[in-house]
Amino acid sequence: MGDLSFDDWVETRVAALLRFAYLVTGSQHAAEDAVQAALTRACERWSRVRRTTDPDAYVRRMVVNAHISAWRRGGRRELSVAEVRDTSVSDVADRVATGDAVWRVCGTLPPQQRAAVVLRYYEDLEYAEIAAILGVTQATVRSHVHRALAAMRAELQEDGDD
Repeated sequence: MGDLSFDDWVETRVAALLRFAYLVTGSQHAAEDAVQAALTRACERWSRVRRTTDPDAYVRRMVVNAHISAWRRGGRRELSVAEVRDTSVSDVADRVATGDAVWRVCGTLPPQQRAAVVLRYYEDLEYAEIAAILGVTQATVRSHVHRALAAMRAELQEDGDD
C-alpha cells in the first residue's frame, strides 16, 4: 500500500467516499464539498496518509471533519424547500401574537422537551447533535420533540377555541 499513488487511490475510492459523505451529510452538495475538502487535504499529506494502516478510514475521518468544519462555519447552511411561501402578506401583529403564544406554551413544557424543541427548531440542529448536547439517545430526543409538539398543538388549539 505504501507505493500507491494518490491518483490511483482516488480513482478506486471516490465513489465509496461520496456515498459515505452523502450518508454523513444528508445532502449531495454537502457530500461533494466534504469529499473535495478531504481529498485536497489528503493529497497535501499523501506521503503520511498512505503509510497508515488504513488510508480509507483516515480519509473517511477527514470527510467527517470537513463536514463538521463546514457546519461550524454556520453561514453556509442552505435548506431547499418545495414551495416558497409569500410572507409579505401576513399581518405583523398576527405573527407577533402567534410567536408570543408559541413561546408562552413552550415555556410550560418540561425542561428536556423544551430544550429539545428549542435546539431543533430555533437552533436548527440535527437530532444527533441535540442528543450529544443533552446527553441522551437520538430516540429520546425524537420522543421529546414529538411529545412537546403534540402538547403545544393541543394547548394552542385550546387557546384558539377560547
